Amino acid sequence: MRGVVFAGDKQLSIEEFPDPKPGPDDVVIDIKASGLCGSDLKFYRDPPGAALKALGFKSFDERGVEGVPSIIAGHEPCGVIAEVGSDVDPRVFKPGDRVMQFHYDGCGFCDLCRSGWTQMCPQGATIYGATAHGGHAEHMLAPAKTLVHLPEEISFSAGAAIACGTGTAYGALRRTDVSAADVVAVFGIGPIGQSTVQFASAMGATVIAVDVADAKLARASEFGAHHVVNSGAGDPVAAIKELTGGRGATVSIECSGAPVARQAAVRCLAVWGRSAMVGLGGEITLDVAPDLVIKQITIYGTYTFSNVGLGECARFVADHGIDVDKLFTDRWSIDQADEAYRVFDKQERGKAVIEF
Repeated sequence: MRGVVFAGDKQLSIEEFPDPKPGPDDVVIDIKASGLCGSDLKFYRDPPGAALKALGFKSFDERGVEGVPSIIAGHEPCGVIAEVGSDVDPRVFKPGDRVMQFHYDGCGFCDLCRSGWTQMCPQGATIYGATAHGGHAEHMLAPAKTLVHLPEEISFSAGAAIACGTGTAYGALRRTDVSAADVVAVFGIGPIGQSTVQFASAMGATVIAVDVADAKLARASEFGAHHVVNSGAGDPVAAIKELTGGRGATVSIECSGAPVARQAAVRCLAVWGRSAMVGLGGEITLDVAPDLVIKQITIYGTYTFSNVGLGECARFVADHGIDVDKLFTDRWSIDQADEAYRVFDKQERGKAVIEF
């Protein structure tokens, strides 16, 4: 089978791999869609092996490029089960089932693993598409315990998005307990921000979208934002206060990782406000007394979601008719992987997916 491998320094290759065979507890998935995610760009852009070393991956030596293993990229896999291992319970998973893959695995025995948060395993987590073969291939081998059923109402490409960025948006809104009583300010209207707008609107909240790009703000309106604020044209905190009669937002979801956006996401909040930090990278500088203590602000760090949360997100999408496919601006084949990542690296468009 063919699989996409990041060679580093904005180079990738399509290599041949043996067709996978399941072990007793594994399944083989025929991949139908594999999303491109912003976190993939770390592996795409960095020198060969640098991102793996940063993750503590030890399965190659320190001599350079020659020691870097060929790992199939893609941590947003979605497809159909082709084969199951001998110990996989057919009442749970069987050939023909439509599935998403929760792209982490841990020891399986600690409390975090047993509660579905395997990415936080103290023994270290396997990350499919980074430290183990991922979904940018025709087939994928995965432990059955990492799978989540994909509802029939949801396309494979939408399932791929839910398996990472869209699920992350849902997880942040669940952590901040968003309801129809809330005014939610969403900072950074990339694919995760767009999903946040969709979900918050479906939950009944009033949604304010904040970004520096008018094109992204126009997209936010299409996704259900009630108000938009161009933070490059003025103070977003002042704009949000004006839109809310001076009170501020009750919830903010920060999806960009930009320090100035993180600061504004906290300072725009009303008394008792809640903020979720989703975007990776960057720092935040706050004046603790006026920004946090006096207003009784709660800040959440939100790291993707649990495997149980992935299933809940998919069910919410199906039950509420969320048009996740609307996120996609680019659809590619595996033969177009090089072009797909060159376009995606420019960050000029929305969500992209490799479809099989």
